Amino acid sequence: MMTSCEKEVTELDPYDRLTEVSAFTTPERIELTMAGVYDAAQSGFYAGGAVRGYPFGAAHVEQGDNRGEDMLNLEAFYAITYESTYNAASANNVYHFETLYSVINKANVVIEGVEGAVANSVISAEQGAAYVAEARFLRALSHHELLVHFTRPYNHTTDASHPGVPYRTLPVNTPERVEEARMQPRGTVKEAYAKVLEDLDFAEANLPEAGSKKISRAKKGAAIALKSRVKLHMGDWAGVIAEGNKLITGTESFTSPIGGYALTASPEGPFANNASNSESIFSFENSANDNASVNGSLGQMYNAGTGGRALVAISPIIWNASFWPEKDARRAITTSTARAIYTNKYRDATTQSDWSPIVRYAEVLLNVAEAEARTGNNDRALALLNAVRGRSTDQLYTGITGDELVQAIINERRIEFLAEGMRWKDIHRLAKESKFAPAGIPAKVAAANLKREDYVAASGTVRPDAIKIAAIPYEDFRFIWPLPISETSANPILEQNPGY
Repeated sequence: MMTSCEKEVTELDPYDRLTEVSAFTTPERIELTMAGVYDAAQSGFYAGGAVRGYPFGAAHVEQGDNRGEDMLNLEAFYAITYESTYNAASANNVYHFETLYSVINKANVVIEGVEGAVANSVISAEQGAAYVAEARFLRALSHHELLVHFTRPYNHTTDASHPGVPYRTLPVNTPERVEEARMQPRGTVKEAYAKVLEDLDFAEANLPEAGSKKISRAKKGAAIALKSRVKLHMGDWAGVIAEGNKLITGTESFTSPIGGYALTASPEGPFANNASNSESIFSFENSANDNASVNGSLGQMYNAGTGGRALVAISPIIWNASFWPEKDARRAITTSTARAIYTNKYRDATTQSDWSPIVRYAEVLLNVAEAEARTGNNDRALALLNAVRGRSTDQLYTGITGDELVQAIINERRIEFLAEGMRWKDIHRLAKESKFAPAGIPAKVAAANLKREDYVAASGTVRPDAIKIAAIPYEDFRFIWPLPISETSANPILEQNPGY
């Protein structure tokens, strides 16, 4: 079950395959097996055994972007996602579901195996707790990704009692456990979020603050940062502030007392140096020998430079937005062609080694900024917002409060996290409120209707004839993805999302 990953990722001599019997018999094998869970998250399977970066090596970025309106699908690769024509058998959503649960299952194998290794004195209790914490971090991250694609948002019902996803905490690795998993219900969204937080609380308590592979292996700061995101999705503003404050000191420029995180001097910093920068709290490593391939890597899909396939462009919808200053340094992290404008956050189309971002310090600052604004703490919200905005432009916000301030923060997220897969997460959590984001899947520019002159920076308008993919209201069944038919066929009590 636990295949080894390349030496470039593990920095250990690879094994062809480790069985569950042998994987936890030495400290070295335990380390390699833990690396295998990261590898499963970075380069899971696709149709026919191909690797396309599902779920977190690239696909979570590409899927999250193409569900929103700020990136523009130009070819067939993401048309189903971009145009919301998916069904219970379409590959993009099916493999997102299946590879996420594959990560979860491998994490659970590690948790059980490490606990056995501690009991057998193969490793110390402290070492074991740290490995379990890494596995539980990845388990929480994977379940939350499932929640934002396959379930309605936390605020869909007043008590979050609507259907969630099965939260699996035991490895499905015996016939008896297969049968148990086949009869596991979805539970509620509230129950799933509670379990996500339980996993992240454990991770925070047992992960180290620093160490080797600072960005590509989960640390204490990553668990805290992810908690601030999860609580943002719950609308737990006090919780967001409490978690974020663990990582924030300062009043104008901010740094983290845990992990030493800080904004890089340039907005390009986290992408110019994937492996060693102050801002990236957690990313998945890609390398020349272990990546999402020419059919999935971020460099291939997004980059219009040498060797890039340039299948996903920046949309005029965000490029023309009046809240994005024309003289903003983030506009320079792009490539312009005769057809469109593309992000240059991912620039290695040749060896496809761009790392896949999960959480940056800028997100923590904006998470807390929104929570502070939502609770009336306008001065601190403004300071946090302007810390992110101010490294890219001198057009800072002053004197805004209340809804205007919240909207400014949401807008800033669209600019700052453009091409990082974050737009759908914000649409998902905000759509029901229908105040600060589209009340459903937004209208989009159609590639066939795009003209190069549609790009007019900060103009505040987009040519109406370019926007030919209609919006889908929140109430429509297509707002969330269907559970795969493979899953509902295997589990007779698993309730399919209505409409599919």
